[in-house]
Amino acid sequence: MPVSIAAALLLWGRVRGPQPARVLARLVMILACQVTAVVMVFVMVNNANLIYGSWSDLLGTGNHVRAVPSVGDDAAGDGKSGKSPEPKVIQSFSTVDDPKVPGDVKRTDLKGRVSGVDGEVLVWTPPQYDKPEFKDKKFPVVELLPGYPGSSSTWYGTLRVSEQLKPLMESGQVAPFILVSPRTLLLGKGQDTGCADIPGKVNADTWLSRDVPQMVLDNFRADPSPDRWAVAGYSAGAHCATKLGAEHPNRYRASISLSGYNDPAQEPDSLTAKDPALREKSNPVNILRNSAHPPKVAFYLSGNKGDGYEAALALKAAAKAPTTVTPVESTGSHSSDVWKPMVPDVFKWLTTIIPANH
Repeated sequence: MPVSIAAALLLWGRVRGPQPARVLARLVMILACQVTAVVMVFVMVNNANLIYGSWSDLLGTGNHVRAVPSVGDDAAGDGKSGKSPEPKVIQSFSTVDDPKVPGDVKRTDLKGRVSGVDGEVLVWTPPQYDKPEFKDKKFPVVELLPGYPGSSSTWYGTLRVSEQLKPLMESGQVAPFILVSPRTLLLGKGQDTGCADIPGKVNADTWLSRDVPQMVLDNFRADPSPDRWAVAGYSAGAHCATKLGAEHPNRYRASISLSGYNDPAQEPDSLTAKDPALREKSNPVNILRNSAHPPKVAFYLSGNKGDGYEAALALKAAAKAPTTVTPVESTGSHSSDVWKPMVPDVFKWLTTIIPANH
């Protein structure tokens, strides 16, 4: 029993003093019990869904932007996911301090060399990775993006992505992907970056599309070919995944969206929506329409009516070969209870785009 409730029960009849003072004291006890109940419910919901990864995330006091350097236009790319001529940065890894996250998930704290962003990145390697017969093999990679607000732990701890995919990888139904989940909550409270580079504010796109991939290439046997990389997300992370896939075909071959949207203004805290030019630029439909050369990217977008399905159809209407769009109508609420059981089928689809052998 919470201390506030136990104290109220114990002290209720023992309050002394004038009538107004006794009434006030009991009102304070009731208020304390109500606040305790609200906090308990919030903690239970957060623990179940891993919405916030820390108290600083919850209170909006965290800031993971060390600097905001000018990064320029990297649209041309170099044909390698995140490849840079700079020396490798070898990271140290530890287990994740969260009992809901499987023990074989590794965590590192990365200082983004290009973006100026600092944040944790969680990495899981497939069951084949440490087997002797695969010691010379390079593996495909999927970046996993949470919603807003969201934690880098959610894909592993709530959607149970690695636990669901491990047996499918062992049986050959799903390709042996390295799974990478970086921090996306980079600024204080009420500031969703939309995974965009916002001048003077944050280089979220560069963090996800350059710094994180480069770290993976430097520290794991990851295949550098963009044909072997994908990005996936749910909710606001789904918008990010679609945007990154459309914007960086030189880095990603496929993009997966679960209950996403195209217009960043659908997220009330979106910073990109506050700038009309950036809002237009960050809409995946506009990216495809304005592309001089349609990107060779495969999109998988699921959602129910009123929650992502219309966005999927709009993207399909804007796509031209070799771009492909697979809209899937789902049912249910906007929650992890809907997205979690989708994981196996989504990754089976992805395996048809990025197979185990190539």
